[in-house]
Amino acid sequence: MARTIEPDCRQCRREGRKLFLKGERCLTKKCAMERRPVIPGQHGASRKRVTEYGLQLREKQKVKRMYGILERQFREYYETASKSKTATGAEMLSLIERRLDNVIYRMGIGSSRAECRQIVNHGHICVNGKRVSICSYRVKVGDVITVKENKRELEMFKALKGMKIVVPKWLEFDSETLTGKILANPTREDIDSDIKEQLIVELYSR
Repeated sequence: MARTIEPDCRQCRREGRKLFLKGERCLTKKCAMERRPVIPGQHGASRKRVTEYGLQLREKQKVKRMYGILERQFREYYETASKSKTATGAEMLSLIERRLDNVIYRMGIGSSRAECRQIVNHGHICVNGKRVSICSYRVKVGDVITVKENKRELEMFKALKGMKIVVPKWLEFDSETLTGKILANPTREDIDSDIKEQLIVELYSR
């Protein structure tokens, strides 16, 4: 399976913002964006001029890195969204948010999307009672997501028992039973407001 091998902290520095790729570490003083908030490389601190194309490219790269998606799959989300009757950018983000690895991240089952991808890949998650090990699996309204019954005694899941977890309004999650449900499709208001999806649409429309 193709994957990004560039160090997580370097990716955050390149995009100039915290992408929360390392979970709780990103909230501490050890975070690279706290210690060295400049673009990586010898001339990183002196790079200032950015073209219109550069802005569009950086926005796309930021979202790809945030969700851990490679180029081909990201473009497929854009092309699918462009065929819908709703705004292309908002629909694209909604499709990405409905990835199984992102959904269990939003439910608080893992501390980062990378950890959640590993949880899904290892077959720890069931959707509507059936084991699903595909990270890009797209959930639907009404889907019930649970931690596989014979995996609930793992330390990482036992630590969640009884924990109060704040989830987006389009989801619900019971930390006692480790069960969640998709209440609605995510709207633009439910997704990170720092993303400028129109720049990505303009880039792909060139």
